[in-house]
Amino acid sequence: MSIWEYANPKKFMQTSSWALPWVTGLAIAALLGGLIWGFFFTPDDYKQGSTVKIIYIHVPAAMMAINIWVMMLVTSLIWLVRRHHVSALAAKAAAPVGMVMTLIALFTGAIWGQPMWGTWWEWDPRLTSFLILFLFYLGYMALWEAIDNPDTAADLTGVLCLVGSVFALLSRYAVNFWNQGLHQGASLSLDEKENVADVFWYPLLLCIAGFILLFLTLVLIRTRTEIRARRLAALEARERMA
Repeated sequence: MSIWEYANPKKFMQTSSWALPWVTGLAIAALLGGLIWGFFFTPDDYKQGSTVKIIYIHVPAAMMAINIWVMMLVTSLIWLVRRHHVSALAAKAAAPVGMVMTLIALFTGAIWGQPMWGTWWEWDPRLTSFLILFLFYLGYMALWEAIDNPDTAADLTGVLCLVGSVFALLSRYAVNFWNQGLHQGASLSLDEKENVADVFWYPLLLCIAGFILLFLTLVLIRTRTEIRARRLAALEARERMA
């Protein structure tokens, strides 16, 4: 079976209908398990106190904000090269979720940063690149709404995805590119000195899994809605012509 079979709207709807309840159930279980474990069954940090527990929301949201844009880039490239409508609609469906994840990362980062840095906002390389990424999400969504022809909108938003990917990469690696700035290094790292302690690590991994599954749930629901909306628009156009 070829993976391209799932680019067929009918095949996608059938498969997603079967998978959606399972993905939703796993998302709820992972999120509840990870957040309850992290907030109520881990100790306070010796430096940051209880504020460290915002890591269970901030880090997964920040990771998803970047990776959702990467997913949009891949699906947009599939549309530009192979003209599969499901891939374009999946990118469109993912954008609002990515925008919300970026907003959550910025908001929780401000709450975490205020007691640690003494300020709600700093023009730090990673913070600034995340703000620009948030604006790209808004621009992507606005471009879809501004163009009536869906194929033209998919083409132009695909190009926008290519440009915005620069800032998605900067958001991920800004701390490595520049030494200045208040933001610490990666919380998840192969370097034992940088990586969080195991007591925080395991519930954090569960929260990340929950956020990934939550994204899959939302993008499946929204893509199915976009496909139905496209079918409805086609039927209405056919009736007007008749």
